[in-house]
Amino acid sequence: MLPFFLSSFSWNFALGMTYPLVPLYANQLGMSGVGIGTLVALPVLVQITFNLIGGAYTDQVGGRSLMLASFVLTAGAGSVFFFAGGFWLLLLAQLLMVMSRAMYWPASWSLGSELPGGRSLQMGRLNAITNVGQIMGMTGAGFSLLWFGFGPSFLALAAMGALSFVLGRRLPEKPKNPERKPRRLFSGYAKLVRLRVIPFAIMCAYVSALPFSLSFSFYPILLVEYGYSADATGAMLALRAIGSAMAGLFIARYLDFSAKLAVPLACAIATALSVGLIAAARDAWSIGLLMVAVGLASGIMTLFFQMLISEISSIEDRGSALALGGLGWGLSHFSTPLAMGYLKDHLGLLPAFYILGGFAFVWGIALIPMHRWAFAKFDNSAPNRVPPIEEKP
Repeated sequence: MLPFFLSSFSWNFALGMTYPLVPLYANQLGMSGVGIGTLVALPVLVQITFNLIGGAYTDQVGGRSLMLASFVLTAGAGSVFFFAGGFWLLLLAQLLMVMSRAMYWPASWSLGSELPGGRSLQMGRLNAITNVGQIMGMTGAGFSLLWFGFGPSFLALAAMGALSFVLGRRLPEKPKNPERKPRRLFSGYAKLVRLRVIPFAIMCAYVSALPFSLSFSFYPILLVEYGYSADATGAMLALRAIGSAMAGLFIARYLDFSAKLAVPLACAIATALSVGLIAAARDAWSIGLLMVAVGLASGIMTLFFQMLISEISSIEDRGSALALGGLGWGLSHFSTPLAMGYLKDHLGLLPAFYILGGFAFVWGIALIPMHRWAFAKFDNSAPNRVPPIEEKP
């Protein structure tokens, strides 16, 4: 397990570095809100497609190969960022980075769900390491930007991607099952898309990704407009990841991640309130508390939809199922920066956060009828658990 967790940490360190570096660099180049939103959101269309491909390939060739490919793409993205001096090279680097993310998430989630020990415990550890890596990446990027500037910071990002590959090479290859019959690449999706639980999981994933989407788009710009320096901005962004890490390490084992509505509904409302209220905050303590709160709520929601999908899927379809659930993340990463960029240019940055918080609240309330529809056929027999897909003996 050690190479898996170490490579996950270093990759998430590199990912965390992109959160303050990319929007702040684009802002320094004089791009408009729509331009920054497009730079962040447009490549996500590629991510959504590659996310489904990555999930299918995870089931075919295993998560190790997909993770190694992801690490190579991250190193390449950091190198392109270093040479980028305008929109198009930045867009190319973003495309490489989102392709890396699309491959990494279903592969790592699938591998994490198969680790020995309790699934909730191991997925909680993976999410905690994910967020600790992003914490150190965001904080390190802030200090690196303050001391060395953008160029060396992007080189450090590329170096962390290369380190991930070196560590990932030590991951053991999963032995092939000789009794497993070959199948078409996307055949697992045909069975999964008929499950009502999948759209509900996508809605949960969308809410859990909102703070994530803001971290690499308009949270840094908001904090800079408040007057905070680059290193302070990185440290405050890291507080969101601290909240998510706390959710994975200390809270996950005590929560009931069954089909009950209480956990996702509470997390969705808390996320919405935290996103909206940050526009009314000014001092560092208020912002820090809101960042921890939104990280905690979104971290629990992330673990909820991961556990839900792991329960309804077999090992043979786990990568595809997690990729389907991860569409919520892709939709958030696409829609949130674009909407925020448009609202910023026409109404201002603070009203944009108020409106997004209100939208997230309405989305959270919509989980109530969606939950009733998704789990209606389980109400009579097992109202609190979701029967998994039957596996062939």
